[in-house]
Amino acid sequence: MIANHTTVWIVIVALAIGSFLIRFSFLGIVGDRPMPEWLLRHLRYTPVAVLPGLVAPLVLWPSATGGMTDPARLAAALMTLSVGYFSRNVLAAILSGAATLYGLLYMLG
Repeated sequence: MIANHTTVWIVIVALAIGSFLIRFSFLGIVGDRPMPEWLLRHLRYTPVAVLPGLVAPLVLWPSATGGMTDPARLAAALMTLSVGYFSRNVLAAILSGAATLYGLLYMLG
């Protein structure tokens, strides 16, 4: 069922207000004071937790294969992870993962 325009705009406005309030809680209320060390320590791990959560479904259940796990995508993810871990170079990790993905997709058909 297609939602009507009013419902879509209500959702957009609600998400905008929620996003503003989340940002304002850090920038507007606490922005002029230093944050506690325990909070800063926990915030440092946010990207490390969010990025795998965004990438894992795309690797394990890609829509390009109808949700079936693909060995090319698994190998590309493992190559990206290992090159990034050992070289500490983001660009090398991205390029090696892309080369692995496209190479295996070409070879496996």
